[in-house]
Amino acid sequence: MNTNPDDLLVLLAVSRSAKFTTAAQALGLNHTTVSRRIAALEKSLGGRVLSRAAGGWEVTELGAEAVLVAEQVEAAVRGLGAAGRAPDPITGVVRMTATDGFSAYIAAPAVAWLRREHPGLSVEIVTVTRRALQQRSGLDIEVVVGEPQVHRAEAFRLGDYMLGMYASRSYLAENGTPRSVAELTEHPLVYFVDSMLQVDDLDAPRRLVPAMRDGLSSTNVFVHVEATRAGAGIGFLPCFMGDLHSDLVRLLPGDFAELLPYWMVLRPDSMRRPAVAAVVHALREQTAAHTEALLGHRGGRT
Repeated sequence: MNTNPDDLLVLLAVSRSAKFTTAAQALGLNHTTVSRRIAALEKSLGGRVLSRAAGGWEVTELGAEAVLVAEQVEAAVRGLGAAGRAPDPITGVVRMTATDGFSAYIAAPAVAWLRREHPGLSVEIVTVTRRALQQRSGLDIEVVVGEPQVHRAEAFRLGDYMLGMYASRSYLAENGTPRSVAELTEHPLVYFVDSMLQVDDLDAPRRLVPAMRDGLSSTNVFVHVEATRAGAGIGFLPCFMGDLHSDLVRLLPGDFAELLPYWMVLRPDSMRRPAVAAVVHALREQTAAHTEALLGHRGGRT
């Protein structure tokens, strides 16, 4: 039985989103039609092309082979652009996850710059602070803190960033400035919710000053920054965020200078897509361009 190219393109959409509903919306179809097309493709190929996974649908080995062919079909269709004008290959949706700070200060401006040249590109960023996933259905790029232990994925070190202790000038005027680690324990900590912290590398405050009590905890680093500025306590903050605010003072930099790595994790097939490759390149360039700020060399205020 001959394979319908339209069915291959449906599989391609599902492989990128991991969901029938999302693929249906992207293709202008309904969920039932997508399901029917996948069933027809499996019948023509004589095997399963998708399997259930925690985050949606994962392609099988047969499905991965079919996706390679589907990408060739997509490229051929894209090549039928207006005569004399080469179509832009950097189009479509790229889905990624990253930490709050990286998403705002690195990813967002990198994507904005990229979209000026490639307006057909769309990037979805989900902000999370967690370990790299073992199954990344529908996800093209992950940026995580700490070296990931992953299978069936490509991972590389993207860059490093520094964290330090910060307090607001008004807080220090009211409560005094700690001059030692021992004095620091007399102040409340503003940081992640300990019981919900999934990244071991981010445990520095509890490891370095275990006697420091929690004052305000949140799963969002922007809350840490604003709570520290509001005087809720002493915050353990990324220097590239803390140094932006003239009302914050970095404390005891000789004792608290935690250097952590950002790692990027990709599905093995992701870099075959020009849009994903372009976003990866933009993120790497943006990270490199902001090395000094990420490392806390922009200069904290005293």
